[in-house]
Amino acid sequence: MTYDLIIIGTGPGGYVCAIRAAQLGLTVAVIEKRATHGGTCLNVGCIPSKALLHATELLAESKHSFAKMGLIADTKVDFAKMMGFKQEAIDGNTKGIDFLFKKNKVEVIRGTGKILGAGKVEVDDKTYEAKSIVIATGSDSAKLRGVEIDEKQIVTSTGALTLEKIPETLTVIGAGVIGLELGSVYARLGAKVTVIEYLDRILPGMDSEVAKSFQRLLEKQGFTFKLGHKVTGAKTAKAGVTLSVEPAAGGTAEEVKSDVVLVAIGRTAYTEGLGAKEAGVALDDRGRVVVDDHFATNVPGIYAIGDVIRGPMLAHKAEDEGIALAEILAGQAGHVNYDVIPGVVYTTPEVASVGKTEDDLKAQGIAYKAGKFLFLANGRAKANQTTDGFVKILADAKTDRVLGCHIVGPQAGELIHEVAVLMEFGGSAEDLARTCHAHPTLAEAVKEAALAVAGRAIHS
Repeated sequence: MTYDLIIIGTGPGGYVCAIRAAQLGLTVAVIEKRATHGGTCLNVGCIPSKALLHATELLAESKHSFAKMGLIADTKVDFAKMMGFKQEAIDGNTKGIDFLFKKNKVEVIRGTGKILGAGKVEVDDKTYEAKSIVIATGSDSAKLRGVEIDEKQIVTSTGALTLEKIPETLTVIGAGVIGLELGSVYARLGAKVTVIEYLDRILPGMDSEVAKSFQRLLEKQGFTFKLGHKVTGAKTAKAGVTLSVEPAAGGTAEEVKSDVVLVAIGRTAYTEGLGAKEAGVALDDRGRVVVDDHFATNVPGIYAIGDVIRGPMLAHKAEDEGIALAEILAGQAGHVNYDVIPGVVYTTPEVASVGKTEDDLKAQGIAYKAGKFLFLANGRAKANQTTDGFVKILADAKTDRVLGCHIVGPQAGELIHEVAVLMEFGGSAEDLARTCHAHPTLAEAVKEAALAVAGRAIHS
């Protein structure tokens, strides 16, 4: 059978692209090698990690905040049951995709897809044809030389989500989003967490003031950071893992011992066994599929979206690309605004960011004004006893157009979106400052930060 569109991979980018294309009248088939849809995100990434973050956040609150509110709790952890709760979250989401595929008449082909050339894909020795092929194969955990992954003692995020017991000590290699989120899960469960980072800061790419503030908050939660250090080797034994660690700039090596080591140094585009290179599809020096501004590769009729191409490796970025590409293939005008893609760290407190950081603006020589408001001065945050952190809004010094927003604090991942919408429509700090916000809400901190851009915050 010949389809209008075949998509390889049913992660957030692939399944959303398939559904939108089907809505637009295209005949669509998807190829998936997993037993369930949803890719890394729904099976071994975003969704299971958020389930564990939610459960352990409530655990931490019961231990540290309930007594202040007059609540008496004797919370105990049944780790096996918690892992079952995590699996329920996975199952609910992956089954939802099955339903959506049936509803939209998307055909599912099980197996590993291999591109034979323009318009042809092979799955288990059977060839399928399509006018267009989309590569949506996602990414894999990056490997570290000298550290061999076994997913039991030395794990990636996948193994960290399926540990059989809570480690007493956990060493995280990499101070990015994944490492800090999973480190938070096990720190709340009682593990002593050490984070080793090659750079001299955590959360590379995020606003440096936010990163410094967030690091201090994590240290209060029991995290130990070894910044400016690199791991050069690892040895496993029954008693645990011993890492060889030395300063990134050179110096005396030391040993760091722990029960479990989590390698979280980033992710790499997944093209292994895909046949893309053999079919003539160009890859860059990082193994990503090279595409133009309309997601087209150099081979006519072959496209790519999501983690496998340039840009931030975020599920929502992949989803937006999937929708845009489906609309382009249907003759419409799909578009993704890469300047307004939020990023969130789902710890406690959360960290959220959209647009330019102060570091970006300084490096680019853009004149800007900054408005900052502490949650300590927000009525709802005071009532909830969640006063750590702040909102910072960056606006063009001449036009007042909002260029970025950075939040560390309660529900930052939800609060960031009103600024994303504002930026999508080219709004100014004044626009946001004059928008009435309900009281008492955490969102008032966003309004106050906008007021602070002009030096007229009310509560600070």
